[in-house]
Formats: sequence, C-alpha cells, structure tokens
Amino acid sequence: MTYFIDRRPNAKHKSAVNRQRFLERYRKHIKRSVEEAVNRRSITDMERGEKISIPAKDISEPVFQHGPGGARNIVSPGNKEFVAGDKIRRPSGQGGGSGAGEGGASNQGEGVDEFAFTLSREEFLEFVFDGLELPHLQRKPLKSLEEVKMVRAGLSKDGVPSRISITRSMREAYARRIAMRAPIKRALKEAHEALEAEERKDPVLRNPARIAELKTEIERLEKRIAGVPFIDTYDLRYHQLSAQPQPSNQAVMFCVMDVSGSMTQNHKDIAKRFFLLLYLFLEKHYEKVELVFVRHHTAAREVSEEEFFYSRETGGTIVSSALNLVNKIIEKRYPVGQWNLYVAQASDGDNWDDDSNICRDLLIKQLMPQLQYYAYVEITPHDHQSLWHEYASVVKEFPERFAMRQIIEAGDIYPVFRELFKRRLSQS
Repeated sequence: MTYFIDRRPNAKHKSAVNRQRFLERYRKHIKRSVEEAVNRRSITDMERGEKISIPAKDISEPVFQHGPGGARNIVSPGNKEFVAGDKIRRPSGQGGGSGAGEGGASNQGEGVDEFAFTLSREEFLEFVFDGLELPHLQRKPLKSLEEVKMVRAGLSKDGVPSRISITRSMREAYARRIAMRAPIKRALKEAHEALEAEERKDPVLRNPARIAELKTEIERLEKRIAGVPFIDTYDLRYHQLSAQPQPSNQAVMFCVMDVSGSMTQNHKDIAKRFFLLLYLFLEKHYEKVELVFVRHHTAAREVSEEEFFYSRETGGTIVSSALNLVNKIIEKRYPVGQWNLYVAQASDGDNWDDDSNICRDLLIKQLMPQLQYYAYVEITPHDHQSLWHEYASVVKEFPERFAMRQIIEAGDIYPVFRELFKRRLSQS
C-alpha cells in the first residue's frame, strides 16, 4: 500500500498537517474551551478566533530514561549528618515542576503549566458548529441569469483575436497545405519521371523541345508549391463563449420578532444573539444568504436591522400579522424553487388568544410547505401561553422541519441552538 504525506508548509512555514493532527488529538479539550468561550463572549464576536489553553499535564507524553544502575559510592564534601553505610531517604517531592500542585511552590490554590495557542476564525467556527447540520439543505437553481459562467462552446471561423485557437488554427492550416499541395506534387513527380525518361533516351532519339517543356513545367509546379501560404485567414478558428447558468446555493433567513410592550431590551438582546448564531450557521452552508427583518406588535412590517433590534414599540401582540407578511414577501421576492427558506422567530410567548389558532393554520397550510426549517424560541421564565400550545400542533404536523425551545437567559442560547440543529441519524 502506498501512503502520501502532505508536508507542504502553510503561509507561516508551519506544517498545516501537524496542526490538524494536533487539533484532532486534543479535540475534547479544545471543544470544551470553545463552548466556554461561546458562553462567555458576545455572539457578535463570533467572527474572530479564540485563544485556547490546554493544561501541560494533558499534553505530556511518557518518556523512557536510562537510570545510572548498579551500586554507587558518592563522596559529598562537608557532610556532617551521614557516615558510610547510612541509608538515605528518598526525597518526598515529585520532581522539579514549576507549577503548584507538582512543585508545591504556590499557596494560591492549584496551579498548572498551560500550553496556549490561537484558533483561527475558520477553526473556531468549525468547533462551534461541530456535530450540527442544517435540516433540508437543498441546492436550488439560479435566481436569474446574472449568476452565469462564460464557458467555451465550440469553434467558429469568426471572432476576435484574443479568442483565437492557436492549436486548431495550425491544424487547419496544415490540412489545407496538404490538400492544396497534393495534386501539384503528383504532377511534379510525373514531370520529373518524364524528364528522366526523356534524358535516358539515345541522343539521336532524344527530343530537346520536349525536355525544355518538361523543365519549364517543373519550374512552374515548384513555384506553385512554394506559393501555397503557410497560414491563411481561411484557417483561423476562434473559441466561442456562451453563458451557462451555474448551480447556486442560496438561502434567505427571515428574522421575526415580537416588539410589543412585553418584550424588554434584555429579551431583544437574547433574540439578537440567537439570530446572529443562526446567520453564521447558514453562511457556512450557503454561498449566498439574505436577511429579512420582520417585526410586529399588533401590525407587522419589514424594517432595517437597526430598527429591528433597537426601536421601541408599545401595544399588544398579533403574531399572525408577521406570518402573513412573511408569506407575502416569499411570494413576491423569493420563489420556492429558487431559494432555501428559513424562518427564526423570537417571542416572549405573549399573543392575543384568538390569534394563536390563526397562526397555527397559517403555518400548517401556507408557510411550512414552502420552508426548509422554522425555529421558534420563546424567551420567558414563565409558563407557556396559547401560542406555544398551538405551535405544538405544528410540530406534530412537521416534526422534522419545525422546532421550538424555551430560553430563560443568555447562557441558554448556545445549548438550545445545538439542540435545534443537532445532527440526526438518517432513517433507513
């Protein structure tokens, strides 16, 4: 069996292969540190990497060493405690380690030497989303002909010099020269044979006029052969280009949030972190991701990101207004056959009682058949209200594409996110 080892250095002259091997070997430690970093950091800082520390004792490896062996006689100058034949106690320490707990040099609690290194943004996000998958990930056709790739589509006799095919043009020229010279060469060969036959005759029978005529013909034929051009405009061939639609991987994420009087700024901050985490996750799977922000109280409207998170509203809550608006936007701008559609909704669970069953019908009959996934998070420490119970009916209808979880505080965001998008084993 043949083994290929990639030892190409990366940009900083460090072995990328060895780095990947190290990350895989200590994956458990790194993943634990990454999860702690996610809970500690704001989700808005997810675009950067993270400095990771691993206790030195966890990366140490056993080493075999040769001892002195045998019986030894040692003379220690200035010894006042021992005489020959005394037995010396083995030292109670475990070695000369510099960390507390091993060398005993610290009274500030347990301390250990640490090995620190920095994860890049890509490596950090890889550990953040490790074990997660995006439900119903699909590749859809192009939205328009704007995303096309110019590809070669055969050859043509007309074109611009920059698209000339040198190889095909030379091949055409060679073929033309062979075709044009072949009959002339045959006539030239016949003329040479006739001249040789005439010159071999007896001088008495030889015809000088015939010889002169043949020499004139040979000269004319040689000029014709030399006059065949090496390349002609007739030989030139040009590459033809055509616009070919390319497979596109694009998605739109609808951020739906309740901004009624019951939604405090803390609720909105928690919702923002969840939306940002989902957006980063979508970016890992799709080449193009668009965001649509829909906020609602008694009425819904599409707004900018700044207005979505920071403007204040008062009044009651009618969630169906937001679902109706999302459905209209999909029909107008995002055809189902061309876009992967995702909806993330954040609410405190408050809704007008008579509106919750309308939301259920809207989801089951109109929205869910079009969507790849719908994630609903309810940010409240209190008991669930009517909206949650009606959404539970939607889960029964679409168990693989509709998910709902409760969030109480900011620290619950990442565990809930992992639960919503954890990789599920395929059912055979």
